[in-house]
Amino acid sequence: MSKSHIAPDARKLFLQQRRRIKMAESAHAYVRGSTDRFYAWLGSEAGLKSIPSGPPLWICGDCHIGNLGPVADAEGNVEIQIRDLDQTVIGNPAHDLLRLALSLAMASRSSDLPGTTTALMVEALIENYLVGLNGKKPKVVPTQLAPVRKVMRSSLNRKWRHLAAERIEDVKPRIPLGRKFWALTDQEKSDLENLFSASTQPRLHRSLGIEDDDMHVKLLDAAYWMKGCSSLGRVRYAVLMEIGRKRDRKHRLMDVKEATKALAPSIKGARMPSDNAERVVMGARNLSPFLGDRMDAAKFGLRSVVVRELRPQDLKFEFVGLTRDEAILTAGLLAGVVGKAHGRQLQKADCESWSRALKRRHTRRLNAPSWLWNGVTELVGAHEAAYLNHCRDFALDEEKAANP
Repeated sequence: MSKSHIAPDARKLFLQQRRRIKMAESAHAYVRGSTDRFYAWLGSEAGLKSIPSGPPLWICGDCHIGNLGPVADAEGNVEIQIRDLDQTVIGNPAHDLLRLALSLAMASRSSDLPGTTTALMVEALIENYLVGLNGKKPKVVPTQLAPVRKVMRSSLNRKWRHLAAERIEDVKPRIPLGRKFWALTDQEKSDLENLFSASTQPRLHRSLGIEDDDMHVKLLDAAYWMKGCSSLGRVRYAVLMEIGRKRDRKHRLMDVKEATKALAPSIKGARMPSDNAERVVMGARNLSPFLGDRMDAAKFGLRSVVVRELRPQDLKFEFVGLTRDEAILTAGLLAGVVGKAHGRQLQKADCESWSRALKRRHTRRLNAPSWLWNGVTELVGAHEAAYLNHCRDFALDEEKAANP
């Protein structure tokens, strides 16, 4: 069976296997793909007793370093913001801090850096989170980090042809079927045509900047998209749109992604949309306005989906082989972004109160809250053990499959 023609009823099993492979690549990859394990720990006795309650606000819910990066607004302006909001809820901001600290610690270990670097990263995380939270001038900027500086420069210079070459391997208006893109059923094609119809989704057209009902809009091509890690298994499509005619013609590459129930716990009594796609969009507009303003919620058959335009400037940081100084600066830079995302939702008094709470309970040897450091050490140990067990089970299954 060709990978470009995987039958819909075979997709789930194939994607589950692919997710297991990706999670076995490294301990850091395992952390990215095991959000459920993180929140299981938070719900345990140790997690419930140690983590403080911050002010209720929209949190990322899965705040690992792969979910932060350059994001463009509709006009092409670029900022580093949170770039994946699948798990967003009105929750406890301490959860984002701990999730980010765990991710940074695992990235440090993957770069073979000593534990002292992890401690310094946690200090930098708290210091710069507080700067962003209170709307102060950042202490760490992208130009200070060579890996970030390179990606930001590339982001600012990217055009449609770069996005097309990267995502669909061609600047021609088609999506080539193969390893990542799979053929659709007739029903999926019909549902996608309906999804992007102006008569059924006028709000979606407005989010694409289509104000004129008479403007030429055509779905050129579409495919099932195998993408991500923790989201593998959800319905996802890449859709190529044509907008305008002749010299005014533009192409837009759209991401249609199923929205499911968040694993992240929300604050009791929080007023959030009951529809999961609406929840994701509302969270994005609060946390990452550059991204949220070009996203919309829609229905795809009986499923709720989030639809967003992929912009050439949207990129992902790859923090591999970091030096000690780069690791510490990375922690500060990303924590400042998260602090800013949280702070823009709060009144000044609430920011100050949360800041005071984060400055308490520091240890004599670490300029960071003891609950954060203790949480990181417990979670690193738990995830390292779980990763090794995952690899053991995966390797045994592969051996059995190869030698039945």
